[in-house]
Amino acid sequence: MTDRRSELARHRKSRGFTQESFAHALGVDRTTVQRWERGEGEPHPTQRPRMADLLGVAPDELSALLITAETRPSDADRWLGAPHFSDADDELQALELARRVQASDVGAETLRRLELAFEELATAYPVMPPLELLERVRKHISYVGHLLEARKTLAEHQRLLALGGWLSLLGATLHIDLNQPGPATARLNTAVALGRHAGDAEIESWCYETEAWRVLTDGDHRRALDLSLRARHTAPAGSSVAIQAAAQEGRVRARLGHRRETYLAVDRVQNEAAALSLVRAPEHHYQYDPGKSVAYTATTLAWIGDPAAEGYAREVIDHLTPRKGAGRMPRRAASAHIDLALTLLAADRLDEASAAAQRGILSGRIVPSNHWRALEIVTSVESRNLPEAAELRDAYEEMKAVPGQRG
Repeated sequence: MTDRRSELARHRKSRGFTQESFAHALGVDRTTVQRWERGEGEPHPTQRPRMADLLGVAPDELSALLITAETRPSDADRWLGAPHFSDADDELQALELARRVQASDVGAETLRRLELAFEELATAYPVMPPLELLERVRKHISYVGHLLEARKTLAEHQRLLALGGWLSLLGATLHIDLNQPGPATARLNTAVALGRHAGDAEIESWCYETEAWRVLTDGDHRRALDLSLRARHTAPAGSSVAIQAAAQEGRVRARLGHRRETYLAVDRVQNEAAALSLVRAPEHHYQYDPGKSVAYTATTLAWIGDPAAEGYAREVIDHLTPRKGAGRMPRRAASAHIDLALTLLAADRLDEASAAAQRGILSGRIVPSNHWRALEIVTSVESRNLPEAAELRDAYEEMKAVPGQRG
């Protein structure tokens, strides 16, 4: 009979295959496909998974298509459970199910390289211009989004969610640096959602800490304090973000004038930072280290009006400022010049304060979100009618006019 497997032929045609194109896709001769459809032969077990894929059917559906009228089980056979699948069929069905579970268009190597790329981006943060770094982050976020649409395993899906969370967090941080609150908030919300889906409490905690800094720069100190405390509560014990959240709390407390709580936060940060093991490069934005502790202490003590801030600020400057004009001054060093200027102003060392402020402003490393800190120094110098005021104001206005700053 020539019509014993008419359903097989119908499925082939519905998928747009001729007998010849179907044979080519399977790596067999056209006459082989003809014999199968006439019921004169069986596909080899190794050919069946590919055949099922081409026809868009499950393995058991393919087996049903290959049953001829002569071999089709009777009603009694079906009801009494008479076996009509061979051992090979059962084995292949199990293998096919395992293959589909493990099937992926992503791959471990792609994920590994993406994770390494994020580490490089986060390590470049202290020195790379925000606009330039943001462009690279955007491209990686777009690619992760593309992979989330692809076929992948559950484990790969979790890793992609975490990657998307980290990249969105870094993107939000750069938007904050560039004084772009709308995109920053949107990316932080995305990062929180992805972090929760990935089961990564560290990402979520960093989001709260980052938002705390953003609202602090807006002058909303009470909300900044709430967010810092929430970040600490969410952070895994002993993690970098737990220390960063405590450092952020200390800075907020200083702005609020909570002297006792400020010093408690400073002590906690210094003790925990000293005991923290480095799992990433010290320059990594999401790796806390003793060097960052010194910088945060300088800012916190400068804001609370403690003269000891001078020593911490000078330590940061001496450690990070390039010698003989070589290299690039990191943002941390530029910020330390502002901390030093604020402390020297409080001590009426006005010439030194103006020089320190000008060095920080002219470094090109003060991002737009930190302009308000430089402005505090400028207005304080102007209020004292110092001769350096005009030059300092000019440097500040020139800094503001540079889009995105140089990093």
